[in-house]
Amino acid sequence: MLKTILAISGKPGLYKLVSQAKNMLIVESVSPERKRQPVYAKDKVISLGDVAMYTDTDEVPLGEVLEAVKKKENGEKVSMDYKNASIEELNTFMAEVLPSYDRERVHASDIRKLIQWYNLLVENNEADFVEKAEGEEK
Repeated sequence: MLKTILAISGKPGLYKLVSQAKNMLIVESVSPERKRQPVYAKDKVISLGDVAMYTDTDEVPLGEVLEAVKKKENGEKVSMDYKNASIEELNTFMAEVLPSYDRERVHASDIRKLIQWYNLLVENNEADFVEKAEGEEK
């Protein structure tokens, strides 16, 4: 699921890939409006499936981190006001979600972005963060 969710530099929020053309992508905002727009080759686009968080030993895919947040918050939005939270509060939150995260390379802005993306995805029913193995069901 995260392979089709995109972050576009210079544009707020997240976008879902709808279609591809020769020199552009057609994306739809992950919001109640579901506004569609083109994204051109000059724009920096990254799939959330390609994003990872630093840990002390390796990198953990963003999907696994989002799944850990989902488990911590019982599938609900994060209740903490991440925009006004102190660095200590953000670090405490991140330590609960991913205890081995690299405290030097993961900045407060990264944690804020993680919470913002998580809340946006949960609000818009895009909360299947980790693909289930074949044959695995609920």
